[in-house]
Amino acid sequence: MAVMAQSKSTKGRRRRGVILTQQGLEKLQNAKSDAEYLDNHGNRYTLEALSAKTELAVDTLMKVFACESGVDKQTLKTCFKAFNLTLTSEDFYRPELSSTEVEQPISLEPELPEGQVPLNSQFYVERSPVESDCYKAILQPGALIRLKAARRMGKSSLLARIADYGINNDCSAVSLSLQLADKNLFQDLDKFLQWFCANISLSLQLPNKIADYWDDLFGSKISCKIYFEQYILANLKTPLVLALDDVDRLFQYPDLADDFFALLRAWHEEGKNRDIWKKLRLVVAHSSEVYIPLNVNHSPFNVGISIELPMLTPKQVQDLAKRYEVTLSLEKVKQLTDLVGGHPYLIRLALYHIWRKDVKLECILKTDVQSPNHIYSDHLQRQLYNIQRQDSELLETLEKVVFAPEAIELDLLNAIKLQSFGLVNLKGNEVMPSCRLYQEYFRQYFQSNK
Repeated sequence: MAVMAQSKSTKGRRRRGVILTQQGLEKLQNAKSDAEYLDNHGNRYTLEALSAKTELAVDTLMKVFACESGVDKQTLKTCFKAFNLTLTSEDFYRPELSSTEVEQPISLEPELPEGQVPLNSQFYVERSPVESDCYKAILQPGALIRLKAARRMGKSSLLARIADYGINNDCSAVSLSLQLADKNLFQDLDKFLQWFCANISLSLQLPNKIADYWDDLFGSKISCKIYFEQYILANLKTPLVLALDDVDRLFQYPDLADDFFALLRAWHEEGKNRDIWKKLRLVVAHSSEVYIPLNVNHSPFNVGISIELPMLTPKQVQDLAKRYEVTLSLEKVKQLTDLVGGHPYLIRLALYHIWRKDVKLECILKTDVQSPNHIYSDHLQRQLYNIQRQDSELLETLEKVVFAPEAIELDLLNAIKLQSFGLVNLKGNEVMPSCRLYQEYFRQYFQSNK
């Protein structure tokens, strides 16, 4: 199990980053001057304006142009890209490390486990061979990768790393979560596809030219295809990694989903025959099984590479605990994984609080899960709220599951919904609680509300 972007020789060491060479600095300054003349009426950019243009912090930009202290290579790539430049190996160098600096460790404080694990975090756990398979696949022309896992299993973190891997291998990349779309957009295919195209243009720093390419005569899907083919892909000199998160939000809108997913499938098929579409590399992430009827020949969910994220193994948990400087015997690790089923978020939350000395593992294992002082209290209450927000039938279904002595058969739709929250393991139509934590919490909840 490796830590992203770190080797054994560099883990825990100070890294000075890279600095622009004289050639690289001149190239960037010339491009900035051209942009000031063409785009800024001949006026010089202020640091604040440069920050807005490059989406880099003012302090970071000062380091880039001063060429005195190192910055991350990706920072230089971002800065160059803002001025339509491509960073080459001749544009930067990595300064030598002194013996004092090599031996000086950096202080890495664990971040609070929530949402995506930062790209530079040493607390991201690779689940081999998942990452290597994805990295290999995304560099293939016309690639399509499907990521499936329950919520908080690490889909967004992996999605970000696939996009970043593409960027570091001469691709452009856009990550877009469909959670960002307003509900009203899902009622109108035309508006949704225009929103979709506009967001991708914005991320690539291309002007919005939807009005120039959209044609009512051709309809929404053809217009969207034309916009991608003749504008977005045609203007990119590199392949495009398009990482779409939370696509299962569309499952609530079957008509729109049918059209949109058919469009993605068509683009993937185009990539088998036409060079322009070979530049598009798709990654789609979703929490639940596809429970809406889709034409088998129009669905993107039966082509490409399917990746289902597994739970963490005891060995992976023990390795992660070491990164938190928490020493756990294999027996203690097994007790924790027995409680939370190897769920990455729940494991990280436990290790984080143990590292902070908020609680000991023994207390986590023994405390009543209904206690408001339990470290999982907020998470469990959110899970309950999410189920209650769905419908009473789903809550009744969950009650049957947590009290059943063994796996039981459920209506497929309810089984899929419960699985998307990570509450159950699903095999065929049969389900059982995904971990003891959920089973104990919901058993006590149902008993107390009778």
